[in-house]
Amino acid sequence: MKRIILIICISALSYHLFAQNTVDQVLTEVEKNNTMLVAFRKSVDAEKIGNKTGIYLQNPEVAFNYLWGSPSAIGNRTDFSISQTFDFPTAYSFKNQISDLKNEQAELEYQKQLMDIRLKTSLICFDLIYANALQEKLIKRVEYAQSIAKSYQLKFEAGETNILEYNKAQLNLLNVSKELESIGIERNALLAELTGLNGGQTVDFSSSVFQITAIPADFEQWYVLAEQKNPTFRWLKKEIEISQKQTGLNRAMSLPKLQTGYMSESVVGQQFQGMTVGLTVPLWENKNKVKYAEANSQALESIDADNKIQFYNHLKGLHTKTIALHKNVNEYQSGLLAYNSSELSKKALDQGEISLIDFLMEFSLYYESINKLLELERDMHKTMAELNRYM
Repeated sequence: MKRIILIICISALSYHLFAQNTVDQVLTEVEKNNTMLVAFRKSVDAEKIGNKTGIYLQNPEVAFNYLWGSPSAIGNRTDFSISQTFDFPTAYSFKNQISDLKNEQAELEYQKQLMDIRLKTSLICFDLIYANALQEKLIKRVEYAQSIAKSYQLKFEAGETNILEYNKAQLNLLNVSKELESIGIERNALLAELTGLNGGQTVDFSSSVFQITAIPADFEQWYVLAEQKNPTFRWLKKEIEISQKQTGLNRAMSLPKLQTGYMSESVVGQQFQGMTVGLTVPLWENKNKVKYAEANSQALESIDADNKIQFYNHLKGLHTKTIALHKNVNEYQSGLLAYNSSELSKKALDQGEISLIDFLMEFSLYYESINKLLELERDMHKTMAELNRYM
C-alpha cells in the first residue's frame, strides 16, 4: 500500500512539473489542437467560397450556324451571334450583400462551435480539480488509516485490544484505499476525455484548487453584454437581414431582364451585321417569392424574440443558482473552520476516552463535510462556466 501511495505522489509531482495548471491554459491548448475545430474551420472556409458563387453575370451565349443552300446555286449561309443577359441592376447588389451576410454567419457558426468546445473543456477541468483535490485528501486519509491499522495490529499482537477493534481498523484502511483507487480511475477517465478534446495530445491537469471567479453583481447590465456576444442571436440577426435582402432580390428578379449582343449573317454576295436587343418579362417564374420572403422575415423575427426570452430566463436561473451555491460554499468553509474537531478526536482516541468506532465515525463525518464542500465548489464553478459561456 505504501508503494501505491508513493507512486501516486511521484506521478502527481511529475504532472505538476509538466502539466497545464490553469483552466485558461488548457482552453488555449484545446482551441489550438481540437480536430473538430480544425475540420470545422476548413468547412467554414469552403462555405465562404461557395457563398461567393452564383452572384455574378450569367454566362454569355455564342452561336454559329452554317447552312447549306438548295439549290446549290444560291450558295451557303453563315450566321454568328454573341449575347449577354442581364438581371435588373439592383439584383447584383442584393446578391453580393446576401453572400457577405452568409459569410458572416459561417464565422458565427464557427464561434458557436468554439464556445461549445470551450464549455465542455471547462466542465471537464472542474471535474478534474474536484478529483485532484479529493485524491490529495484520500492520500492523507490512507496514510492516516495505515498508521491506525498498524497501531491496532501491534496492540492486538500484544493483547491490548480485541479482534473486533483490530478488524475495524483494517476495514477502515480497506475502505479508504478503495476510495483512492476509485477516484484514480475517475481521474484517468477525465484525462482521457480531455486528451480527446485536445486532438489526441496528452494534457494532464494537476490543479486541485478552484480559482476565485467574480459573479456578475448587476445581472441586467451583464445580460445585455451576454446577449450581444451570443453567436446564435447574432447569426439569427444576420438571417433576418438575409431574408430582408432576399425580399429586395426577389423584387428585382421580378423586373424584366435585358439581353443584348452582336449578330452577323452572311450569304453569297451579301452580309448583314448589327446589335441585338431582347427583353425577358418574368410573368410566372417568380410568383409568390416576394410574399414568401416577407413572411419568412416575420417568422424569423418572432423566433428571435422567443429565443431572447428563453435565453434571458435561462441565464437568470443560472445566475440565481450560482449565488445560492456561492453562499453555501462560504457557509461550509466557515463551518469547517469553526467545528473541526479531528485533532481533539485523535487525542481522545489515544487517551482511551472514545472507542475506535466512535473515532472513525467522527473522522468520517469531518471528511464527508470536506467532500461536500468540494462538490459544492465544483458545482458552483460548472454553473458559472455555463453562465459565462458567451463572455
